Amino acid sequence: MREKPVRDSYLPYGRQWIDEDDIQAVIKILKGDYLTTGPAVVEFEKAIANYVGAKYAVAFSNGTAALHGACFAAGIGNGDEVITTPMTFAASANCVLYQGGKPVFADINPKTYNIDPQKVEELITDKTKAIIPVHFTGQPAALDEIHQIAKAHNLVVIEDAAHALGATYKGQMIGSLSDMTMFSFHPVKHITSGEGGIITTNNEEYYQKLLQFRSHGITRDTEKLMGYHGPWYYEMQFLGFNYRLTDIQAALGTSQLKKIDKFIDLRKKYVSMYNDAFKEIDEIQTPYQDPNCSSSWHLYIIRLDLEKLSGNRTDIFEALLKENIGVNVHYIPVHLHPYYAQLGYERGICPNAEKLYEEIITLPLFPAMTEDDVKDVISAVKKVINYYRK
Repeated sequence: MREKPVRDSYLPYGRQWIDEDDIQAVIKILKGDYLTTGPAVVEFEKAIANYVGAKYAVAFSNGTAALHGACFAAGIGNGDEVITTPMTFAASANCVLYQGGKPVFADINPKTYNIDPQKVEELITDKTKAIIPVHFTGQPAALDEIHQIAKAHNLVVIEDAAHALGATYKGQMIGSLSDMTMFSFHPVKHITSGEGGIITTNNEEYYQKLLQFRSHGITRDTEKLMGYHGPWYYEMQFLGFNYRLTDIQAALGTSQLKKIDKFIDLRKKYVSMYNDAFKEIDEIQTPYQDPNCSSSWHLYIIRLDLEKLSGNRTDIFEALLKENIGVNVHYIPVHLHPYYAQLGYERGICPNAEKLYEEIITLPLFPAMTEDDVKDVISAVKKVINYYRK
């Protein structure tokens, strides 16, 4: 390949979009009375609940903490099994381990890359307590089938929707359809609060447990107290965690949420540009979209047909980096990490996910990109594929 890269400057795979409104929202909190445990958190929770159509929302310090809270609220404990996908970030399974449970990995549908309900059904035992489907890249999993399985076996469904704020399943917003749903507000996600996560639910019992869990298991609610010593009195009733979100973060999140439709529209626009550019390239498979779903497009992943290329995925990846395109890989299947290998999980249990991992590359996709940035990515991909084409 010629020496001069397509781009002079590095383009990351994801990046936040912060404007003056966001900055002013944070400054207002910094000048106010509450930096944490104040009204901005409640405002953010209500805004998210309203947006997704859920009754309740409980904010956490990050998405992992939120998933941990959901596992606690669902009553997951020692020896309980929870079925999830390996094609995700480690947190989707770690949250089960935090509660003493055992993650069980169901393989993916090779078309959608989401958890395969048939594989879930095959893995259910008398120890199964919950299912954690992950809406990989922003495309909702097959929720009808998952809910049907959960109902038949009396299981809790906790959606990991870290990728899927603003996505819909059969016309309904993700966030109001299962027992609990987690969203993440990390800077590369649809909106950001710096770090942050939230659980949405329509179940008041889960809501109350989540509120108490994120604050040491402590309550001041007089109706819940076992004793009462005076107006200062509070009780720690179980072992919770300090998983609170600050008002500073919540104010940023609320401001960001006002721009969510714009952000998603831009993501979809750039995805269309990618799809159009790559549809005639035999060596690349663009992401399949389930007609029942509308993805909110957290990630854009291409799958390489390595039999038609003279290089492997690493070669393609490194060549794109040299073009100043900030590619990534999402994800290393969770069961292949050394820690999980130590727990006894073996290569080969999820062949579809393992094969997918060898063949995928994540391209840059974020609202603060420009059309010229997208064109640069397209040019770089075409240049690299042409070079490695057999």
